[in-house]
Amino acid sequence: MKSAPVPFRLDTASGVPFYRQVIDQVLLAVADGRLTPGTQLPTVRQLAVDLAVNLNTVAKAYREMEIRGIVETQQGTGTFVAERASPGGAAERKRALGRLVDELLAKAGSQGFDVDEVADAVAARTAGPRRR
Repeated sequence: MKSAPVPFRLDTASGVPFYRQVIDQVLLAVADGRLTPGTQLPTVRQLAVDLAVNLNTVAKAYREMEIRGIVETQQGTGTFVAERASPGGAAERKRALGRLVDELLAKAGSQGFDVDEVADAVAARTAGPRRR
């Protein structure tokens, strides 16, 4: 049984609900291979302590992920990445990326950067030509 190699973090300034941030981080980790089927996630209680949030916040994230088939909860054993876990294919990946971009733009905007400055910074960071 593997345990989750994902350092969960919350961004208190993003405006994104904490339970949603947990879900997004799990989806991203599944998509990029850091979380594979069968990997055990931290217990609800442990993750709530680690993130310093209410137990119900983590429980809500885990419930939603279970409903969506991302994780499976085994009574008395724990919560695991589902064997069929996938971030929903291309459509879900695109939505997840859209949320990340929205967060980036909101943070950058709150610090006085405009969209073109952010796009230029991303292009420079990735050392590739800017595509429009």
